[in-house]
Parts: sequence; C-alpha cells; structure tokens
Amino acid sequence: MSAELFSLFYQFADVFAFLILSAAGLAIVFGMMGVINMAHGEFIMCGAYVTVGLVNLGVPLAVAQILAAVTAGLIGVLVEFLVVRRFYKRPLDSLLATWGLSLIVTQSMLLIVGSAVRGIGTPEGSFVIGGYTFSTYRLVLFGCAVAVLAGLYIIFMKTRFGVIARATMQNAAMARALGARTGRIYAISFGIGTGLAGLCGALYAPTMTLIPTMGATFVVESFVTVVIGGANVLLGTAPAAVFLAMIRMALNASYGQIIGQIGMLVAVILIIRVLPEGLSSVLVRRGR
Repeated sequence: MSAELFSLFYQFADVFAFLILSAAGLAIVFGMMGVINMAHGEFIMCGAYVTVGLVNLGVPLAVAQILAAVTAGLIGVLVEFLVVRRFYKRPLDSLLATWGLSLIVTQSMLLIVGSAVRGIGTPEGSFVIGGYTFSTYRLVLFGCAVAVLAGLYIIFMKTRFGVIARATMQNAAMARALGARTGRIYAISFGIGTGLAGLCGALYAPTMTLIPTMGATFVVESFVTVVIGGANVLLGTAPAAVFLAMIRMALNASYGQIIGQIGMLVAVILIIRVLPEGLSSVLVRRGR
C-alpha cells in the first residue's frame, strides 16, 4: 500500500515540478510585467542547448545547468533592451515582436545545429520501492521546483528589490517619481524571468531529445498555469500548479497521458469560466 501511495506522490511531484519550472519565468514576464513573451519556449531551449554543450565539453552537469540559466538571463536582459522595452503597455505588439523573435531563433537553430542534438542521459540513477522503480532525478526536479518557488517569494516579497519591482510593475510613473530606476528594474526582472526559463531547459535537458522546437513542449502548460493562477502570480502560481498536477495525475493513472492532458486543459477552461480572475483572487478574498 505504501508503494502505491508513494507512486501517486511521485507522479504528482513529477507533474508539479514540470508546471512550476516551466511557468516560473513566465509568471514574472507575463504575470507581473504584462509582456506576452511568445519566445518563452526559446529561452527554455537555450538553457537546454547550453547545458548539453557545456557537459559535452567536460563541465559538470550542475555547473553547466547554472551557467545555462545565467546565459539565458543575460540574453533576456539584452532582448529586453533591444526589443521588449519598446512594447510595455502594448501587449499585442509585444506578442507579435516576441513571436517573430521565436521564429527567427527556431529557424536559426535548425540551420546552425541541425534538427536534433544527442542528449546526455538522465543522471542520479533510480531506486525501487515495493516492486516499483523510480528515477531519482525526478525527485531532484521536484526539489528544484520547491526551491524556485521559495526563491521567488523571498526575492519579490522580502527584499528591497522586490518591493521596488512590484511598485514599478503597478505604477511605473509613480515609482520613477519616487526615485526608482524603472528601466533597470524592468531589465533585471525580465532577465530573472528568462533565466528561470533557461533553468527549466537546463534541468530537463538530461531527460529529453534536444530539438529546436522543444520549447513548445513547455509553453502551453506554462501559460495555463500562470493564467489560472490569476493576477497575483506570486500567490496564485503554486496553488494553480498543485490543482492542475492533481487533475493530471488522477487522469494519467486511470486513462493515460493523452486523456490527462485533455482533462487538464478542460479544467483550465472551467476555472477561467468560474473564476475569471484566477485562483489568487479567492486566496486574496479569504485573507482579508
């Protein structure tokens, strides 16, 4: 019985980690900054390719993953300065600009590195409980997802930078009048978002075949998690991921992954219909 319970927890942890790691960067860029970043998947792809490239050069996996996240973050700061900065408060224009960037990056990667890159294999081995075999690395991903949530909460809720960043996102003119360097705040926040996207790709690089369009695998789940989380992304993203992970885990166990994916998307539609302001609106009302 304990093996079956652990198996259910393992499946839940696997889906929860996937949702949180894929949505964390988008929660900042889309949820807080209001930029519809259609190139989110390409920053994930960047993290994966940099990780595999560094590991093939002999860099330890953990170091390669950190360097990949930093690389994606620095590229994000550059993209914010060259492209995104011109489209704040213009969501449809930012959507088109980042979509164009996404197409350029994807096609460029196809030309430069080809249609696929050899993976590096899943590390950490496996363990057995009651006749079931589990990958240790999947639990590492769950731990990383929890750490990312805690890190975001500390950065944006407990630090001076977080207070200024949230003030800038809510009213940039007022924050600027009070002395905040809003341009720098936007650039750093966008860089943190793309760095988290790169971290997601870096963490999942050992588990996937690398192709230039691999980012699309993460985009749908990341957007729906942020959307049903609601306006307060720091409060709503984690409950949204828990809710979606439980639905998908239950349907995966009973009917398979395709039905699990469909059921999760149906649940998203129902939540948006019933709670158009997302799950965070319920938590905010209960907290008053």
